[in-house]
Amino acid sequence: QLQASGGGLVQPGGSLRHSCAASGLTFDDYAIGWLRQVSGKEREVVSCISRSDNTKYYADSVKGRFTISRDNVKNTMYLQMNSLKPEDTAVYFCAARNQPIISTSPADFIYWGQGTEVTVSS
Repeated sequence: QLQASGGGLVQPGGSLRHSCAASGLTFDDYAIGWLRQVSGKEREVVSCISRSDNTKYYADSVKGRFTISRDNVKNTMYLQMNSLKPEDTAVYFCAARNQPIISTSPADFIYWGQGTEVTVSS
């Protein structure tokens, strides 16, 4: 089970931090990621990090602004979002694979947290 927190309304240029706590799965065995979905569009992988923390993926649209991290002791993952833009408005999901390596395909994520809304607007 993945329990997400964070999200909300923020002005353009602002920051938000998502957290996602895992339970009932061997968190440190798996790659984890953050995905987002805009209404009417397909879900996309925003960022993903491998089990060992040595491989990270960021979508081009968020490179340099978002940072993914994980704490395998606390079984928690984070997404720090800076310099937010209106086009970052979406429902964000935390998710985990059942593999140690990253993926850029939403279909490869097996465990999902509930979505949290992020609205970037002035």
